[in-house]
Amino acid sequence: MALNSSLNTEKHQKDMNRSLVIISRIILYYSIFYPIMKIIAIAQGAWLLPNLIIAAPFLILAALGWRLNKQKNYSWLYVIAGVVVISLIRYYETEWMFWLNETFSS
Repeated sequence: MALNSSLNTEKHQKDMNRSLVIISRIILYYSIFYPIMKIIAIAQGAWLLPNLIIAAPFLILAALGWRLNKQKNYSWLYVIAGVVVISLIRYYETEWMFWLNETFSS
């Protein structure tokens, strides 16, 4: 019985590690993709400074994620921070964009 429990624990740990790697890579790829989309928007006439400011946290997440991925050192803290940052920015993006434009256009 103890051997079966030990095997289940190892399988659960392996599944958790696999999930951590997959979610970390999704956050990394999204953090690379989002600033590219902002640059395309700027090239098509969107506001320069507000778009660059909104893209900055994604660049930080991408750099950190790239480093963690390269070292094969994944962290649940990175995943949680990534989900929170992505969610907050996407939810408030329009409001912040207008506020930043008003602030810097004066």
